[in-house]
Amino acid sequence: MDKMLYVAMTGASQNTLAQRAHANNLANISTTGFRRDFEQARSMQVFGDSFPARVYAMSERPGTDFTPGTLQETGRDLDVAIDGDGWIAVQAPDGGEAYVRTGSLKIDALGMLRTAEGMPVLGNGGPIAIPPEEKIEVGADGTLSIRALGEDPNVVVTVDRLKLVNPDPAQLEKGTDGLIRMKDGQPVEADALVRVTSGFLETSNVNAVAEMTSILALSRQFELHVKMMRTAEEDAAAVARVLQMS
Repeated sequence: MDKMLYVAMTGASQNTLAQRAHANNLANISTTGFRRDFEQARSMQVFGDSFPARVYAMSERPGTDFTPGTLQETGRDLDVAIDGDGWIAVQAPDGGEAYVRTGSLKIDALGMLRTAEGMPVLGNGGPIAIPPEEKIEVGADGTLSIRALGEDPNVVVTVDRLKLVNPDPAQLEKGTDGLIRMKDGQPVEADALVRVTSGFLETSNVNAVAEMTSILALSRQFELHVKMMRTAEEDAAAVARVLQMS
């Protein structure tokens, strides 16, 4: 009886974690470049001082869906999105290299090119610095060209190039901060074949209908777990009454 109660209890507990994963996906449906997390449940043995005598239901996030989202036109020169496969390299808050699929870029007061979240964008030799300019353009290969202050309209200078990479998706993982990194933590070499599109941002790849359906299904499973716990309690009470009669 206690095993039935334990399985039902852990199932209900882990079920709430699974709902949280889908709720997080749904909450980021309008976050540009967001990649939804997968969720699955499996049985796990309970290890202790003795041999594992029972199992419990465990919910986990085994990976991330790297399916591209759709491109949404913004018309802004510093809004860039990957066209096809690939990633834009940025410097994460911890100082390491991370990767994003799209970015609403901006130039700060010191001339550093940053994402909307404030992370420096990486170029050929590290974080990209932009000299004072009147206009900036991003080429399809990630080349950054500017018209400097006071220069003629036909005088265009190339200042740097976005670091664009295309690693094996199987070697990528999403961190707790939502950024994509290599599993081994090592930076990736730039790939000259990756292309970007200026004036566009990539939308989230979350399917609202699928996420809502999963949340409703998990909610129904939670109710069944609670019902099983009540049944176990009723069965235990019935056994106790039989023992009292004997």
